[in-house]
Amino acid sequence: MAKQKISTSQLAKLRNVEAKALFGDLKLAGYINRHEDNWVLTELGSKFGGEYVNHSKFGQFIVWPENLLIDTDATSGQLLSATQIGERLKLPAKKVNQLLSELGWIARVDKGWQVSPSGLTHGGQQQMDNHNEQQYVLWHDSIVRNKRLKQSVVEFLGQDAEAHATDKSISSFRQKFEAKHRTLDGHYVRSQGELRIDNWLYLNGVVHAYDRQLPIEQDVLSDFYLPSGKVYLQYWGDDNGATEEKERVAIRAIYQQHEFPLIEIFTDEIDQLDKVLPSKLRAYGIKAY
Repeated sequence: MAKQKISTSQLAKLRNVEAKALFGDLKLAGYINRHEDNWVLTELGSKFGGEYVNHSKFGQFIVWPENLLIDTDATSGQLLSATQIGERLKLPAKKVNQLLSELGWIARVDKGWQVSPSGLTHGGQQQMDNHNEQQYVLWHDSIVRNKRLKQSVVEFLGQDAEAHATDKSISSFRQKFEAKHRTLDGHYVRSQGELRIDNWLYLNGVVHAYDRQLPIEQDVLSDFYLPSGKVYLQYWGDDNGATEEKERVAIRAIYQQHEFPLIEIFTDEIDQLDKVLPSKLRAYGIKAY
């Protein structure tokens, strides 16, 4: 039976260290991130066993395994700018920000870049240049080892993505459900329902990606990603490889956990896309022609 996880303060007491020092070590290792007055659990922290719990008296806080390994050897503690990340990835800062934006970790605002809730879980920290009032984001140095960012760089540079892929489950899924339906914009999709959604998006001027990996460690594909609204679109169709309700619930939970906006389309809505999609898109600031 797995041991119950304990709070950071309890862990500090167990290890006979000051709670403040332990919080500092966790932040240095990239397991937690500070935003405003709250601690945010990062994806790296989740990998090492951290998780949120909700308490009736104390609200939400993070708990850890008693035998938590805090790996500070893998980090310098340095916060990296887009320019510094680009130097390591051999990309210009502008392109780094574009890729981070495509992943949904930052968003363009009137005066620079703003970190998103998902970006916070990847070590992004909001900054402000008081001289010119420009917003920008600095990143925990673990970002340069991030699996999804590295994958995006590989795909952007046109390198052999399959040779770099480690997601066997996704490869297996793609082999089992072959994308054989060609859409108007040249995508190959797996079902008639997806084809009709893809064609609708294309004809209505909505930029979209198909079969997009969610920007998380888990190997989860979304049917469509609409970058202008930073929103994912999932088709729960029954015309090819129907998704069981239990699996739907699990997939929805992943979107909710990471605060990824999600539009859902069901089989009975496929014949009514002109009616149902415009309002769903408007909720995320996307206008269809």
